Amino acid sequence: MKNLYLVLSLILISTATTVAVDLESSSPTVCIIGSGIGGSSVAHFLRTYSSSGIGEIRIFERHAVVGGRTATVTLSGETFEAGASILHPKNYHTLNYTKYLNLSVRGPPPSESDSGFGIWNGREFVFKTLSFNSNLPIIQRVVSFANSVLIFFRYGFSLFRMNNFVDNTVNSFLKYYEDFESRPVFETVEEMLKWSGLYNLTRRTLQEELLDFRFSPRITEELVTVITRINYGQSISISGLAGAVSLAGSDSGVWSVEGGNRQMAAGLISHSDVKLHLNEEVESVSFIEEKYQLNTTKGESYQCGITVVATPLDEVNIQFLPGISIPERKLQHTYTTFIRGLLNPAYFGLGSVSEVPQLVGTVETPDVPFSSISVLKQHKENDMSYKVFSRKPLDDALLDRIFTVRNETIKIDWGAYPHYHAPEVFAPFILDGQHLYYVNAFENAASTMETSAVAAENIARLILSRLSGQKPASTVTLKSFGDDAYDVHADL
Repeated sequence: MKNLYLVLSLILISTATTVAVDLESSSPTVCIIGSGIGGSSVAHFLRTYSSSGIGEIRIFERHAVVGGRTATVTLSGETFEAGASILHPKNYHTLNYTKYLNLSVRGPPPSESDSGFGIWNGREFVFKTLSFNSNLPIIQRVVSFANSVLIFFRYGFSLFRMNNFVDNTVNSFLKYYEDFESRPVFETVEEMLKWSGLYNLTRRTLQEELLDFRFSPRITEELVTVITRINYGQSISISGLAGAVSLAGSDSGVWSVEGGNRQMAAGLISHSDVKLHLNEEVESVSFIEEKYQLNTTKGESYQCGITVVATPLDEVNIQFLPGISIPERKLQHTYTTFIRGLLNPAYFGLGSVSEVPQLVGTVETPDVPFSSISVLKQHKENDMSYKVFSRKPLDDALLDRIFTVRNETIKIDWGAYPHYHAPEVFAPFILDGQHLYYVNAFENAASTMETSAVAAENIARLILSRLSGQKPASTVTLKSFGDDAYDVHADL
């Protein structure tokens, strides 16, 4: 990826082969490329914040369904999250989306919250919690307390330091929910991060930040590494802010949407009076006579007053005229393997499947071919659904060593998030000095559903402030939330 986002090419517009669609109106037409949480949020906030300043909104999605990197997979008739799967209890935009759209919230499944956890180094489990199957609350509380004692004895007061490090970061991030009077509109990612106090975390690695917080080597090499490998598929050499966001994903109270997180994007699009173009990929964006001309794979051409890129430009081939320039960046690919079957306890040096933790995390070593293995659902004693994360594809021969039974296997390759490194360099929110905007520029800070929503909300305010001729950093008078919308600050 060239910054979760790119391509600098000139393209001449041919009138012989393109069918032009006239989108002229008194208010500018907004064309959004990408239907994930970023693109759908831009459409939502433009409609929410403006009563008449925005005309038609069109969203272009190259796939057959909306949602971007929020997606589901069906394994033997059961549906599981295949992309972005968890949200933090203080992710207020996405929480409010669920209220606005009347979606049901669910907590983590039992396999991730109440059962065994182990850290595997390729030869042995260096740490395992206790696991005891019982429906009796008293037994569950005793096991939970015993595990807390085990974890404390292994990692000591560094556990509290980790909690403080995450809390400090989350509290800074909460500034992005402040009201308009105290929160400016930001023209650059750097400006946005400096205002909240998060910018310095993007300048150094997570490992450097943890040294300053006096984390013990053991918790850094084991617990922290396990979390960053699961959540971002990377080591503690990622930038500090991405690392802190990754650690926040291990907090209690994480949640998801019943039936799939992609429903948030679908619902926002449905409620935003959007013309949706599925299976229509944008091939080029050209600025001609004060308008953007978008040419698509269907041979269509659309005229737009404003264009918003809400998809990473790193691995798509959109040509821009005039050309744009953004920092080159690679995406971190996560290979997700879903398996209906049964683990092989001998692979882990154990005698029975019940001895294998239901969440197996791994340390940073070449001896381990996967980042994690987790039980998604136990159907019967010898029949389970698993999710395996890895940095490389897992071939069938390896899977047959890890599993004794594989009734069904689904493999997915996700260009999931940026490959983080400090100091981070950011693409601009405004790509051309006119009205070509880039939501995913913020992803080099941290990549989550909520950070996409926060960046999208700023882009919507930035568009409206520039249309009204106000300076981006000044207070912008925007439409308040109506009775049919939600209160962004209700939970604060």
